[in-house]
Amino acid sequence: MQGFMIRFIFLLLIIQISCKGKEILIPPSSNNPTDGTIGVWKTSHDGSILLYRQPINIKFSTNITADVNIDIDAAKTRQSMEGFGAALTGSSAYVLMKNLSSTQRINILKDLFDPNTGIGISYLRLTIGASDFSLTNYTYNDIALDQKDTALASFSIATEEEYIIPVLKEILAINPNVQIMASPWSAPAWMKLNKSLTNGGRLDSTIYNTYANYFVKYINAFASYGITINTITIQNEPLYAAPYLSLEMSAQEQINFIKNAIGPAFAKNNIKTKILIYDHNWDRPDYPITVLADSAARQYISGTAFHCYAGSVGAMSQVSNQYPDKGIYFTECSGGEWAKDFGSNLAWNTENIIVGAPRNDAKNVLFWNLALDENFGPRNGGCQNCRGVIAVNSINNKIQKNIEYYLLGHASKFVLYNAKRIITADTRSAGISQVAYINTDGTKALLAYNHQSVSQKIQINENGKSFNYLIEPGSLVTFKW
Repeated sequence: MQGFMIRFIFLLLIIQISCKGKEILIPPSSNNPTDGTIGVWKTSHDGSILLYRQPINIKFSTNITADVNIDIDAAKTRQSMEGFGAALTGSSAYVLMKNLSSTQRINILKDLFDPNTGIGISYLRLTIGASDFSLTNYTYNDIALDQKDTALASFSIATEEEYIIPVLKEILAINPNVQIMASPWSAPAWMKLNKSLTNGGRLDSTIYNTYANYFVKYINAFASYGITINTITIQNEPLYAAPYLSLEMSAQEQINFIKNAIGPAFAKNNIKTKILIYDHNWDRPDYPITVLADSAARQYISGTAFHCYAGSVGAMSQVSNQYPDKGIYFTECSGGEWAKDFGSNLAWNTENIIVGAPRNDAKNVLFWNLALDENFGPRNGGCQNCRGVIAVNSINNKIQKNIEYYLLGHASKFVLYNAKRIITADTRSAGISQVAYINTDGTKALLAYNHQSVSQKIQINENGKSFNYLIEPGSLVTFKW
């Protein structure tokens, strides 16, 4: 027995040493402590420790003191969570299918989506047709520009049968509970006033009902493959006339399209897919507030989607405070070569995305591309140096897990579908960003990040008991109990 203990302690030391520069998610079952102790996972400021499972659980006790106190009352909750993840763009599906063997692909998909052995990604965003991260420009109803197909007789999702649908099926085989959102970058060119997939342009208002049925056909087409589209957004970035695939929609146009076309079309066809509005940056909360002010449109709307590229995260609370019965969704943010420093990325993304978005009522958190190659592509006219959650090298087939992988893992592995966010006091003024949840099985998770240049002892208080932990400068920690 003594020899066994010596070997066990030696093994723990080896594990601690080997965690430098690599993620350690062992033992797999330890993401759910059942003995009343608290499991701890850590990522360090310099990236030398990545989602590392501390070898020994900590325990609740009494009469302890700390620098920062966080009170947990599981009876005081806010929004229900739907998941954490990224976008399975055409480019992402392509690099996963083309740059990896089937065995390699299944292994990395398990790392991404398996909640026990991986980080348990639980939410995906698809593009309805092509985007700026696809192999070509296309929609599901491309016909001659001088023609109209109001019956949508030429509608087909055959383009997605090569990469998107096969990868999706592999993902759902690993984690069948993954939620799926879909967003269009452009309507078919013949439906638009500028007759072009690119450079913005507006939807021909006489074709609203046809375009609404285009969404219905899309949802039903994926359902025929056993794939449920849980949520759609009306339009990706409707205020940006991008030089790549794009479509402009004013707030009034979204109102008219929703209440006169897509809302009634979903009701008529018994489509249960949720409808989200806006899907653009934090800097224009007036847009969704305007749309939601229309009661005829509002009856069909489940919530508002936001991106991170302008404005501040608090804009989401402006909308949810005014319309608390409508959800808030965070649907896109991308890292890239413009910000390479690991510690700075960890701080900003924790403050604004992984912690900040849920604290401002987001029901989900999504990064942009799930996977890209070593050249940040394939690209189709958009961002030239955006970073995927992972990079899949097209030459040597090696996989690099980027910081977004570990950021997602700190939440997606521990915060399950329908978990509720526990309302906690804002401790940012004391240098700690944090957010807490209670899962439907009664387990709880809390993420905390130390913005200070010195270590901070935080104390979590619940039901007259407490535990504390010394968070090093610039470290992100997840607690699970």
